Amino acid sequence: MKVTLNLDITAADVNARTLTGRILPFNEVGTPNIGRTKFLPNSLNYGKASDVKLNLEHDRSKPVGRATDIWTEGDNLMASFKISATTAGNDVLIEAVDGLRDGFSVEVSAAEFTVEDGVTVISKGDLVGVAVVTSPAFASAGITEIAASEDTESSADDAEASITGEPMDEVRPEAEAPVVEASAPAAPQVGLAFTSPRSPIVSAGSYLEHTVKAAMGDYDSAIYVRAADDSTSTNTGLTLPQHMNEFITSSIDGRPAVDAVRTAALPASGMSFTIPNLTAAPTVAETAEGAAPSETGMTSNYITVDVKKASGLNRVSFELLERSAPNFYDELMRELRIAYAVATDKALIAAFTASGTQATGVAATAAGLQSYVAKEAPAAYKATGKWARNLVASTDQWSAILGYADSTGRALFNAEQPYNAQGSASVNSAMGRVLGLDLYVDHNITVSGIVDESAFIVAPDAVTFYESPKTELRVNVLTSGEVELNLYGFYGIGVKQGAGIRRFNLT
Repeated sequence: MKVTLNLDITAADVNARTLTGRILPFNEVGTPNIGRTKFLPNSLNYGKASDVKLNLEHDRSKPVGRATDIWTEGDNLMASFKISATTAGNDVLIEAVDGLRDGFSVEVSAAEFTVEDGVTVISKGDLVGVAVVTSPAFASAGITEIAASEDTESSADDAEASITGEPMDEVRPEAEAPVVEASAPAAPQVGLAFTSPRSPIVSAGSYLEHTVKAAMGDYDSAIYVRAADDSTSTNTGLTLPQHMNEFITSSIDGRPAVDAVRTAALPASGMSFTIPNLTAAPTVAETAEGAAPSETGMTSNYITVDVKKASGLNRVSFELLERSAPNFYDELMRELRIAYAVATDKALIAAFTASGTQATGVAATAAGLQSYVAKEAPAAYKATGKWARNLVASTDQWSAILGYADSTGRALFNAEQPYNAQGSASVNSAMGRVLGLDLYVDHNITVSGIVDESAFIVAPDAVTFYESPKTELRVNVLTSGEVELNLYGFYGIGVKQGAGIRRFNLT
């Protein structure tokens, strides 16, 4: 890839020490420390630009500046940074001009994401920092404009100079160790490594070569020869197996119950918070001439939402963390994030069960399902004034819905229009429509069969799931030569109107 940098260096004043460029391309697949990743447009939240620091190679102990402006330009997130008048800041400006360190890399705490064909697609996250790097995880992320101040004693003739960088070849291999951080605090740069050297003996010719070198005293060749025979049928030294980067896991990602309700940011402090709640509304009635108007005093109280913490920890050796292939750190953190999703989703399902309203009993049939929806969705609206829009169902309920058929054996919920208008549910998607409700199949509902609490009709506005950004913490245990990796986050579940949750009840 040919890259031409047109870099203007201006000696104006002390404020003219800036780096400007693309810090993140949306809809581009890159390779940060969590693996192949793509950010959707407008997926990153950030407050004041000045709160976003520019770090050197993701080392947060080495800030070199802070943002002065952050904006969206097409499918790109752009930013300008004021560089500090320090030795490190001067070095960063010089390295940017020389093309030695000319990449940008975001530091993001991801809040909502999915995995599609092996690519982590981030739809919501917080921008917690940016780094200036030598090798960005997103190939097109980099510096496009540089402004630098010279010594204030410079002459007027030197007040303005222009430097145009020559075209240069820039190679960014896909297997390069990623430096973009996808969570806070920043994780170390981790790349592919092997616990033992690869043997160069791959043929009879190379076997003979290293046999001769071994006889002449080459220690490495002696090791290779000892591990291999001159026949591929008797020793695998000549037929080295490939070690794939694919990681097989049966862990199920996603939080269907959380997706079915409202979500909001958790308050910044405190282990509980309150929400005002109306208990009696004022009234208005037809009033005769000269008669007293209707008078009902409005009263209110509040509900309390407790803040909980979900946390997981793994202790591993330095060797496993830093020299594993495939990348152990990436897979471990991915599994911890999945476990966090399971724990928080189960907590919300438990709140549905504890605070929801039990529905009228129905049979475990298609007619029973129709009766459940027909009675409870209107009942939720009548009790709360909010529309019941979602059906959160267990995998057993999903299986039953797929099997419901009419008297001729035709499927009720997976046929095409116009033949069938009941809804649409298929075996290759956990989303669908059932009797006008959006279907969310939740693998975290653990009850077995078509039984009580195997499904919930939910008015999304009746429940809010409050959550803070998840934090990754890495602590070196020097006494044992191990590393503790901790993922944690805080959340609160506000069931504002229990009548907006209708628990399935089997007759």
